[in-house]
Parts: sequence; structure tokens; C-alpha cells
Amino acid sequence: MAFDYEYFVIGAGSGGVRSSRIASAHGAKVAIAEEYRVGGTCVVRGCVPKKLLVIGAHFAEDLEDAERYGWKIEGKSFNWPTLRDNVLADVDRLTAAYQSTLDSHKVETILGRATLAGPNRVRVDDREVTARHILVATGARPQVPDIPGAELGITSNEIFHLESLPKRAIICGAGYIANEFAGILNELGVEVTLVVRSDTLLRGWDRSLADRLMAISTEKGIQFRFNTQPEKLEKQADGSLLMHCKGGKALETDLLLWAVGRVPNSAGLGLEELGVELADNGAIPVDAASHTALPWLHAVGDVTDRLQLTPIAIREGHALADKLFGSKEWTVDHDCVPSAVFSHPPLASVGLTEAQARNQHGNVKIFTSDFRPMKSVLAGRNERCLYKLVVDGATDRLLGAHMIGPDSPEILQALAIAVKAGLTKAQVDQTVALHPSMAEELVLMR
Repeated sequence: MAFDYEYFVIGAGSGGVRSSRIASAHGAKVAIAEEYRVGGTCVVRGCVPKKLLVIGAHFAEDLEDAERYGWKIEGKSFNWPTLRDNVLADVDRLTAAYQSTLDSHKVETILGRATLAGPNRVRVDDREVTARHILVATGARPQVPDIPGAELGITSNEIFHLESLPKRAIICGAGYIANEFAGILNELGVEVTLVVRSDTLLRGWDRSLADRLMAISTEKGIQFRFNTQPEKLEKQADGSLLMHCKGGKALETDLLLWAVGRVPNSAGLGLEELGVELADNGAIPVDAASHTALPWLHAVGDVTDRLQLTPIAIREGHALADKLFGSKEWTVDHDCVPSAVFSHPPLASVGLTEAQARNQHGNVKIFTSDFRPMKSVLAGRNERCLYKLVVDGATDRLLGAHMIGPDSPEILQALAIAVKAGLTKAQVDQTVALHPSMAEELVLMR
């Protein structure tokens, strides 16, 4: 059978773009469909614009600390539209760069919503085409709870486009998105309350880091309401919002941000009609090589809900294209993947937490360093870093590394190599400290 394309990719996010250009480089005829903007969540309304907001917000502390370092800054003020518009302009630049990459690799871009019309068939609006292989790389979307008035809140999709900053904001959630935007808004002068259904922040992270973030966030003025479950949201006469919670509690705010998780974008694609059984949350089941039960259909990235991280989606898409159209066959290792929370201050982690290590290995040694960075000491800022190494007591092998403090993600990236490689604590100790630096604490733990 002759096909219109060798490879048709649904979704022009990080995973889809990488997979399509690698396939094209292998000589395949490739098309990619995108219903919103080329670049996907990370580029358009996720990692990249959020990190720029994190950087912009942190100037509030930097400007305050600067006076202790001899800088006199008079009349300083903040203008939200300036930051917002400059961030959105950079998003435009990046989407254009992604499109240029597709064009230079001779990948045909089709703007429109693509659905599966049958075996090896894709429909984009009124056009139907065939493809030898089809990749679903549609990502995930913010989850909104099913309660009355939930539509009065916003999600991380909309927060980048606010006309103005509110005086008060409630953020519902306890994960990385909730804590990141809590830090951003708080630094920009918004009164922030984090509403958490359970009694824990950052589930899955090392508890000592999560507890330290809560202590620092509280010191910065962020309020927490644990064991609080929203039941209804209503708009009041003055335009403010009233959130009614289980047990009769009510909280008033000017803006409510839902940050209660992300769900795979698989609805309405025609998967069920083809016999693909989705997971309860909508995730597309795939094997280690990103194949579904149908030999011509594949999926990568957040829509599979394996690890919802941009670098993982990129690697999965690359590996799939290499296997389908190249001579190289490899799969992505989802073990020991570093991650970060760009809160204020940021967290970074790789490998096993202390609790996980004790459950899996029993004999575990924990090394920590709890200190104030040099910059904070002179600035008079009482904010402490916490670095933690988790070591196998029997083999001395590094099992995990966790840290909270300035530049933690930048520091941990290098340390992740050591953890992934299975280096020992003794080898870390043999490394000479780079003084004076925060990172030197990693090689001084005894």
C-alpha cells in the first residue's frame, strides 16, 4: 500500500518536533500537525516562560540585598506588563525557531486538530491522509476539579496573560507548579495562600527538602491551608472570588489558580474507536520503545504519563524515530532522572529519597550540609540551604542527591552524572573543593 507519508506526528511539542525531524533526517517523508502553536507546552506555556517569570520575580530579593552590598537603588518599582510582554515576545521567538527547525528538515507542518480516522489514517479538519506510522505526542493539560464554579479559576495556561496582578491569590495544589507560581506571585507582591488537600507538600520529594521549602515560604509570607478541600467557587458582587471548602470553611481571593495536576491529552483523538484501551487518567499505554498495541501507532511524552518531563519526551521521540527509520535501536532509561522545582529557593533532586532508599536497601547512610550561603550572610537574609546525599551503607554507592538553595538545579545537573554512574561517596570525598562556593559543600560532607 502506498502512503501519503511515512510518518505523521500529532502534536508539535518537544517530543513531536524532535521525533519528526530525526525521522526526516533518516529520509522519511514526514508531516506534523499542531492545533495550537508549534513548540508545545514547554515552550509556549510551561517550562520556558515560567522560568523567565521566576528569574524576573527573583530580582525583588536581589534588589533588596543589593543595598547591603553598597548599591543605592532609589525609586525602584515593578511593572507587570513589561515582564509579561517581554516573556511572551520570547515565546514568539522560540516558536519561530521551532518552526524554522521543522522547515529546514523538510517536515511539512499542518495547522489544525488531527484525529485518527482509522488504521494508518489521520484527519486534519476536512483533510484525510494516510501514513505508514503515526505518532501521538499531544502532551497533557492542566486538570480542573469538577466542582461548581471551577471555571472562575484559571490554570497555568492562562496565568502568563494576566492583564494585571491581583492583590490576593489562592493557589490550589501542592506540586511543583503550585509552589513555583506561589513563589513568583509572592515575590511580585501578591498575597499568596496555598490550599492543599492533604497535609504534605511535594509528594514524592525528599521530606526534608519539602519541609525546608515550607518553612522558608512561610517566612517569606506565603500562607498554607492544609487538609482543605474546595467544594464550590463563586463570584461576589465586588468581583472577588469566594471559595467554599469542606467543613464550612470559606476563603476570599481576587484570583484562583488551579494547580492540581495534569492529565494526558488523549480525549477525542479516536483512540478508543481503534481499540486502544486508555489508562484511567487517559494515558496511552506503550511499551519501552513507545509502541502501542497497534503496530503502526506510537506515543511519546506526557500523553503516556511515564515521566512528564520535557527532556524525557525529547529522548523518547528521538529513540522512536531512530528505530522506525534509522539503523539505531535504543530505548530511554527512565531511572535516576534529575528534576527540579523552580520555587524560591529552588529544589533539585536525583535518585532515591531517604525513605525510598531505606525501604529498598535497608542499610543507608545519610550525609547532610545545612548552611547559609555567603551571599545571604552579608545580605542579612536568614535563609539556609540544605544538601543531602543518600548512600548505600553496604557498597558506599551514591543512591540519591537532594538540595534546596540558590542555583540548586544548576549544581545538581553535574552531580546527577555521579549518581547515574554509580560513583561512591569515597570518590566524592576525593574531589577537591572549589572554594568559596556553595557547591563545595557536596565534597565536604563527612
